[in-house]
Amino acid sequence: MKKQRQLLAMILAASMLAVCVTGCGGKEDPAPEETPAEVSEETPEESAGEEAEVPEETSDETAAPAEKKGVLMMATTTSTADTGLLDYLAPIFLADTGWELQWSAVGTGEALKMGENGDVDIVLVHAKASEEEFVAGGFGVERFQVMYNDFVVVGPTEPVAPTDDIETLFKTIQEDQLTFVSRGDDSGTDKKEKGIWKKLEIDPSENPNYLESGQGMGATITMADEKGAYCLTDRGTWLKMKTDADVELQLDILCEGASDLLNQYGIIAVSPEKYPELNNEAANDMIEWICSEEVQELIGNYGVDQYGEALFTPNANE
Repeated sequence: MKKQRQLLAMILAASMLAVCVTGCGGKEDPAPEETPAEVSEETPEESAGEEAEVPEETSDETAAPAEKKGVLMMATTTSTADTGLLDYLAPIFLADTGWELQWSAVGTGEALKMGENGDVDIVLVHAKASEEEFVAGGFGVERFQVMYNDFVVVGPTEPVAPTDDIETLFKTIQEDQLTFVSRGDDSGTDKKEKGIWKKLEIDPSENPNYLESGQGMGATITMADEKGAYCLTDRGTWLKMKTDADVELQLDILCEGASDLLNQYGIIAVSPEKYPELNNEAANDMIEWICSEEVQELIGNYGVDQYGEALFTPNANE
């Protein structure tokens, strides 16, 4: 009996020792816990591989703004400024090229004169015949078309009915001595208006109600609205003014769609041979940039959401 008890105690002790060794062994061996962790850390790297990392690096490089290089001075028309187009494009141009765009918004005639005097690096204007003379005179390198919109006549709906016949409308204004506000500033719009009168062989100054604002397009539209008058404007400036003016304009479009009312814009680098000190590098970068498919698409979409239609139609690549 005594031997049986001793044997039973020995068996019990051996069983307890086995349980203890098994439990302690599980705590001391970290391999089962570490192995899954190591695999989960390495798996994303192995599955991504070198090819999967390339698009991310390329995207970062594309998104990074270019290092700032300097300033590009531009002379342009009031319509590119009044429509907000340059305010929209300038920061994108800086990010893409590193050049800060600064501009003077004046009439096309004055803008070209600034180019002739070497006061700016580049001009963006809208009077093709004058632009071609600018290049032919050695002041500009080459003219590139960029975009267009069209001219429209705005004014009160009475006594003139809407029409697509610009010549008949101008004749009526002259014959009935209706109030007409001209920019009178040798701008592209002013040149277009004066050209219509000249074609009709009419001297508008014989109308006592023919006025000249001597100001930009926005100010001229405001003056016409105050006087209940008619005026010729580019469509882009009109759309922006009609939507954004602090006071609701009482004018409407009276003439549009005439075949000769196309309003084409061109860009020209001022001649580095005549003015070596100018920033011709920035000017060339601007021409390449604004004529690129990406920026042409930006121009074509500008204003659609806010004004219901684009303020300009790009056509650099046509």
